[in-house]
Amino acid sequence: MTNYYDALETRSADQRAADQAKALRVQIQRALSAPGFEAHLAGVDCNAVAAAEDLVKLPVLRKSDLAQAQAARPPFGGFTVTPARHFHHVFQSPGPIYEPGSTDPDWWRMGRFLHAAGVGPGDIVHNCFGYHLTPAGMIFESGARAVGAAVLPAGTGQTELQVTAARDVGCTSYAGTPDYLKVILDKADEMGVQLNFSSAVVGGGALFPSLRQDYADRGISCLQCYATADLGNIAYESPAIEGMIIDEHVIVEIVTPGTGTPVAEGEVGEVVVTSLNPDYPLIRFATGDLSAILPGQSPCGRTNARIKGWMGRADQTTKIKGMFVRPEQVAALVDKHDEIVKARVIAARQGEMDTMTVQIESPREDDVTYAKSVVEVLKLKGAIEVVAPGTLPKDGLVIEDQRVYE
Repeated sequence: MTNYYDALETRSADQRAADQAKALRVQIQRALSAPGFEAHLAGVDCNAVAAAEDLVKLPVLRKSDLAQAQAARPPFGGFTVTPARHFHHVFQSPGPIYEPGSTDPDWWRMGRFLHAAGVGPGDIVHNCFGYHLTPAGMIFESGARAVGAAVLPAGTGQTELQVTAARDVGCTSYAGTPDYLKVILDKADEMGVQLNFSSAVVGGGALFPSLRQDYADRGISCLQCYATADLGNIAYESPAIEGMIIDEHVIVEIVTPGTGTPVAEGEVGEVVVTSLNPDYPLIRFATGDLSAILPGQSPCGRTNARIKGWMGRADQTTKIKGMFVRPEQVAALVDKHDEIVKARVIAARQGEMDTMTVQIESPREDDVTYAKSVVEVLKLKGAIEVVAPGTLPKDGLVIEDQRVYE
């Protein structure tokens, strides 16, 4: 019988929707007390958001928006409800982007993932996520503390010392990027040291099936999560290993890249997250990552929706003929004509020259009008291909670069 982290994991869909709607209304009002969100949502009827499906009425907040706001109003751009001096930590990620942190219990909600992975009291987590400036190390340490496990704050590098420490301390679980565990294990083999890892909780990189199997062959169960420095845990694997279950304190939308428009269930799109963290209420925050909703429920019994995991980056900005073409421009092209369902820009090469083809899903054959709109919106001339609605792939790509670089 599965031992769940709490009763939230097995709520009915109706109960979860009702709970989220109530929390969302409170969260939006809380966000409006922060000057950054007050400006971001100016002119928007936030009272119209009564449930998760109403979030589409609000604008998307992008990392570029956050960076710009932070430059004008450091360190958090006015997007936190709690003043910077009242947080326990301030982190800096590449950009730079600054994120708040707290030692309040399970502040990043990572405990739910570690519990699902079987980490708990009696375990010692060998934490190889970074502790310098960036928050990953503290995020996983917070999760370990939430489930009653001890932590060896190892960070990265000095692999021989890592092996020695893991052996001497008796570490039973690894936390870090998927591939670094293999570096440690291979070094241990080289040193003739037997380590006691029986579980691994990983993130921040691709967990290839062959790597997971390699760990399984060594007696190590390896599960992965999807988390960001801004949002904390978003989704996580359970032992069922069928997609990633969405965390109970975030609301996830999958939208067409460059827009805030939700895609149909199962289609690939950009992950947009609304966090219910009361200190840092990010509303419709675009992660820049691609994923898709996986139909049905996890065989493990957890009832929340699942995503397929990380499927690439949504920022498909591509330079064609010396000009950048952005997903937002492709979205603007679709919006320009009511009958256009979807559009896709294809960059290719003919000889030594770039070419651009714009595929347009539309019931109306009007190459001349669409060609004119392409020039107006994309600032480039290109070939027009009008295709029937439903023809274009549902893979999340709005700009496809077919050029081969050698």
